[in-house]
Amino acid sequence: MRVGTTTLEVAPDQTILDAALRANAWIPHSCTQGTCGSCKLSVVCGRVDHRDSPEYTLTAEERERGMALACMATPCGEVTVEPIGAIDESIPRQPLRDHCGTVAEITEIADHTRRLVVDLDDDMAFNAGQYCELVVPSTGTTPGTVVTRQYSMANPPSETRRLEFHIKLTPGGVATERWIFSTLAVGDRLRLRGPLGQFHLVAEQTGPGILIGGGTGLAPLCSIASHALEHNLIPEIHLYHGGRRRADLYDVERFTVLAATDSRFHYHPVLSEQEWDGATGLVTDAVLADFSSCKGMSGFLCGPPPMVQAGVKALKRRRMAPRMIFREEFPAIPATTPQE
Repeated sequence: MRVGTTTLEVAPDQTILDAALRANAWIPHSCTQGTCGSCKLSVVCGRVDHRDSPEYTLTAEERERGMALACMATPCGEVTVEPIGAIDESIPRQPLRDHCGTVAEITEIADHTRRLVVDLDDDMAFNAGQYCELVVPSTGTTPGTVVTRQYSMANPPSETRRLEFHIKLTPGGVATERWIFSTLAVGDRLRLRGPLGQFHLVAEQTGPGILIGGGTGLAPLCSIASHALEHNLIPEIHLYHGGRRRADLYDVERFTVLAATDSRFHYHPVLSEQEWDGATGLVTDAVLADFSSCKGMSGFLCGPPPMVQAGVKALKRRRMAPRMIFREEFPAIPATTPQE
């Protein structure tokens, strides 16, 4: 298979995206589940098996025009593909790798939310904001299937051997209720692969940064904030964390102390369904109330799609340049696959 000018080998049943990322041939991607369409590419020569590519993401007309989803399609013999759109070669890329690790911590940090800390057997290089796929043990899935779920690293890239994840319980979820929130324990071994994703902070920002997270969408923002403060990449950081009730917030003391000791950092927790001594309402409305203009600033948003979309509108309304708004929406899990 050729990806642009790079020639690489593809194993049987291996997706184009997996093969390319392992060879450090970059293809833009986000969810890796076929639901977002960010990895869409053009099949210049040869044929591919589209497998379970959803019709709503890759239409019949697009297939006829030679389009494919890199995260779902597998080559049928020799193929040449081209990613759609320009690729920023200045962004550092780390090849996709399989890793094994040992659970070092698993603790309750908020309502139905756990912190999972994993000590890896070897280093994983990644960009602040990226995520991994955890491989769910076969005992919690249909025999013969491999199920993975995506979780962002909350630790900065300087910590290459110890990864931290923030995980919300999904009722009936094969990865959460049937594994992480039931049988998984300190000392257990697990498998994961990464890094993945194109939501990240790598370049210095000249103006202040507004970070908006909903629920466990806080995780990659923790990584970004820590990395930015460590390397002076953002002169002033405003971290907004939205939840329904007080029990949904976590690491409040940590951020409060950081805000009191580092003048570059400001912490804004917001509750939408409970009165308290802090800000109330939608987290995106809190941003609108705090800023009359966001011109010259950058924005990083992660969480449920409605929150992210509202955040993008809010920042644009306050004159933030669209090219300076970076987002990561929680991917929708296809109805035909086991739930989280």
